Amino acid sequence: MYMQKEIASDGGMREIYRRGKSKDIGDLHDYKGDTMDQIDRKILSLLKQNARMPLKAIAEEVYLSSPAVSSRIEHMESSGLIEGYHVHLSPEKLNLQIKAFINLEVDPAQKAEFYPYIESVPNVIECDCVTGDYSMLLMVYFQTTQELDLFINQLQHFGKTRTQIVFSTPVENRGISVEAIPVETVED
Repeated sequence: MYMQKEIASDGGMREIYRRGKSKDIGDLHDYKGDTMDQIDRKILSLLKQNARMPLKAIAEEVYLSSPAVSSRIEHMESSGLIEGYHVHLSPEKLNLQIKAFINLEVDPAQKAEFYPYIESVPNVIECDCVTGDYSMLLMVYFQTTQELDLFINQLQHFGKTRTQIVFSTPVENRGISVEAIPVETVED
C-alpha cells in the first residue's frame, strides 16, 4: 500500500491510500480518458487560465515540486491530451468585423476537390462535416459583407448554401472546460 496526495474538490489536500506498489509519477497517468487525478485537473485549469504561467507558480498551487509538475505537463503533451498552446487573436483589432456561419451541401463526389479548396481559404476558421440537411458547417470572418458575398458565390460551385451572420457572441469559444471532464472514481 502507498500514500498519494491529491487536491480535494474543496481545493485542500487529501491523502489517498492505494493498494499495490507506489508508481512513478509518469506511470499514474494514461490520458485516454480513464485516469486523471485532481492535481492534473488543477494543472489543466491553471494552464487554461494562463498557458504561460511559470512552472513554479503552478507547483505552488498544486503542492508539488516544479519537476513533478513539469513531468505531468510533458506527459499530458506527449499523450495528446494537451494539443498545443495558442495565441487568441482579436478579430475586431484585425478589422474582421463580419463573423458568419455557412451551411453548405457538398456532393460526396466533390469532397476531394472541396477539402483542399476550403483549407486554402484563410478566412475559414473552422469547417466541420455535420449531419442534417447540409453536409458542411463553416465559421468564417471577413472585413465586409461584400467579401463574404464573393466567398459564398465561390462556395456555391460546390452546392447550396445557407448563411447566418453573427450579431453578437455572448459566450466566446472557451475550449473544453476542465469541469466538463468526467470525474473518475478513486480505487480503494
